[in-house]
This record gives sequence, structure tokens and C-alpha cells, in this order.
Amino acid sequence: MLKMAVLLSGSGRTLDNFHERINAGSLQAEIQVVVSNVAGVLGLSKADKYGYPAFYAANNDEINTILEDYDLDIIVLAGYLKLYTPPSALQRAVINIHPSLIPSFCGDGFYGSRVHNAVKQRGCTISGCTVHFANEVYDEGPIIYQQSVTVDYDDSADDIAKNVFEAECEAFPEAINRVDKRGIEFFWNRIQG
Repeated sequence: MLKMAVLLSGSGRTLDNFHERINAGSLQAEIQVVVSNVAGVLGLSKADKYGYPAFYAANNDEINTILEDYDLDIIVLAGYLKLYTPPSALQRAVINIHPSLIPSFCGDGFYGSRVHNAVKQRGCTISGCTVHFANEVYDEGPIIYQQSVTVDYDDSADDIAKNVFEAECEAFPEAINRVDKRGIEFFWNRIQG
């Protein structure tokens, strides 16, 4: 079972999903701490309601100072909207989810509705999400798991976003369970270069 920190910047929808799945026994993880880089967000209130230690920290150094007090296996970016630099001991243990099938529609500037608008504008018939390890470059770390969704011709960017988020709710826990089963280094060793 993986001990994890959850970093977020907003409403905590992914935190809700993790909490529900941990309680149902379908996510092999324990949330040790929740940290937001945005003060007063709903995600922090939810963390407090669920009984998780919850903190606001404005930058990497403040976040990492908080994390020093916890025994962690992984750090999960759950709607965390800044490039994060972890402590050296956890450098290869940061997991992120991206709302497209990497390597499409990813990298600096591709997040949230920007991704779904680009998918719509390109006329894609498939989109999805990618759970991956994070490194110092946006969306470049080893892929853990991907899940696709069909994009109908008449789907709006909002329709695509809704369908991709539903896939994310399945894919993120699945990816964490795969890391629990295979270990972090398995995924880093799969990539070339």
C-alpha cells in the first residue's frame, strides 16, 4: 500500500475520487497529507472534512518543508497547476494526470479546457487521459497508464472534458495500483533514453 501526499490547486474532485476508492478498498493507497498552492480552495476544506492533514504552501520550498514531516512513497499531482520540484528523495516518485493521450496535446500551456479545445479544433475522434511520472519538463515522464474515450463529431469541448474526467476517475486509481504492484523503478526503466 502506497503512502501518498496529494497536491492540488482547486476544488479537490480528484481528492474526492481517491477518498471514495480508498474507503471502498479499490485504491491501494493511504493519503498522508494534502497541500494546496492556492489558499482557501475547496480541496483543502474537503481534505479537512475527510480527516487528512491539510496545508496551504505557496511554493516548492514551503511544500517540501511540509512533506518532510510525513513518510511518503509517492506525491500525486491532483489538479496541481504549477511545475513542481520534489525533494531529491522523491524525485522519481511524483505522479501526474494529463487530460489527453500523451504525446498529443501536452506540454507547457496545455492544461484543462485548452487541451479539450485543441482536440475539438483538430477534429480528433479519440481523446483520453494519461497518468505518468512527472519530471522537470511538463508531461514528459514515463507513462504509467492511458485510457481513451471516443469523441463524437458533435461533441463540444465541454462534452470532451466531461468524458475525459470520467476516464480520469478510473485511470488515476488504476495507475496508482499499478505502481503499488510493480514499483516505481519498473516504469522509469521502461523508457528509452
